[in-house]
Amino acid sequence: MDTAPSAQPVPIPPAAGNRRRVATAAALASAVEWYDYFVFGIAAALVLGDLYFPAGSPTAGVLASFATFAVGFLARPLGGIVAGHLGDRRGRKPMLVLALTLMGVATTGIGLLPTYDTIGVAAPILLVLLRVAQGVAVGAQWGGAMLLATEYAPEGKRGVYGSVVQLGVPIGVVTANTVFLLAGALTSESAFTAWGWRVPFLVGLLVLGLAWYIHTRVEETPAFREAERALAEQEKSEQSSPLRTILRGHLGTVLLAGGSFAVNTATFYILITGVLDYTTRELDMDKGPVLMVSLCVSLTQLVLIPAAAALSDRVGRIRIYALGAAGIALWAVPLFLLIDTGSLLWLAVGTFVASCFLSIMYGPQAALFAELFTPEMRYTGASLGYQIAAVAGGGLAPFVMVLLLEATGTSMAVSGYIIGLSVIALVSIKVLAGRARAAEPEAVAEARAEAESAS
Repeated sequence: MDTAPSAQPVPIPPAAGNRRRVATAAALASAVEWYDYFVFGIAAALVLGDLYFPAGSPTAGVLASFATFAVGFLARPLGGIVAGHLGDRRGRKPMLVLALTLMGVATTGIGLLPTYDTIGVAAPILLVLLRVAQGVAVGAQWGGAMLLATEYAPEGKRGVYGSVVQLGVPIGVVTANTVFLLAGALTSESAFTAWGWRVPFLVGLLVLGLAWYIHTRVEETPAFREAERALAEQEKSEQSSPLRTILRGHLGTVLLAGGSFAVNTATFYILITGVLDYTTRELDMDKGPVLMVSLCVSLTQLVLIPAAAALSDRVGRIRIYALGAAGIALWAVPLFLLIDTGSLLWLAVGTFVASCFLSIMYGPQAALFAELFTPEMRYTGASLGYQIAAVAGGGLAPFVMVLLLEATGTSMAVSGYIIGLSVIALVSIKVLAGRARAAEPEAVAEARAEAESAS
């Protein structure tokens, strides 16, 4: 066994119907939340620079737009910390509902926001504030949705159940790209710039409907209610908060988790946002076909992510996770050599192979992070690890990509950036694996003791 030993089976097995209901709700929440988050990235690459950050240079406008994109990532740890603390104290579902509501309001607000030409400097300021709200929302959402799925998983299927939440990312990308493609196809270039780009953001209103459904129709399982009662009893005592416990005794694990995942999130956002800007602005490729490539590649992840997760249930999380990280490192140079040809076919090949390695990592990641921490601090610990990776990798990646291209004039600099993050990931994974092996005998003894007391 090469995953962390802290995860224990749910004391009272939930009913199959509750499992399916919770897993479906978690998957839908993840999909709509990521859709709302990704439409900003696509809009940042296509229109937001000109509309909200007018400047003498197109590059300066894109940099400002991507900087606003990155601000959302900087806010994600705040969402993870607040929701993690409350989620470990009050339960998973309330935090998920709150995150969905905040995301729906923020995304709709962006769709209705006047441009710089209309209200001046207030426009970019409000855009940044709404993007911060999106970041807080997605930082709060991931831990809640992931734990709803993994904590109710049957024995030996935590990876598969966790992957239904991970599928929210490719579903969000596919949906966001589809809506943008439709908006572009059904409007002229001038109409798209004037109002067509707003339509994908206004779809964010649907998130509010899902939040209400989860709040009113999705019931907690008996096992989760038991956990809530235990947490309520803890709150009456003088025990440390989950965040304090993490910072005092488990900060190293959080940082290693973040270091292991930063390359995945950075490469992902380079592919869906940075490459979109690079191919349309520098290589003069049409945005429609490039968006279609991104959409088709994301569709393949719907198969690859659960397949990798299922394999991790059989052979171990870290083996599969490390394989994906190594593949990203090896493919970083060929990826941009293919993109630089300016050929749509080679763009598709390059991004497809990169997406395969991303999926191999992403499939088992939810279960792996859940298993790094015990239940009473799991929301906080897993969320912090994930969001640290998002800040270090994803949020800055498109911005760093533009800077590297401008400074060096070659896409190989971006490949070097990806390889550097891959090395950090592989080192972090190796240390996590060593810690898991060292702690495994103690975990086995604890599991045996629990089984004996239960009988």
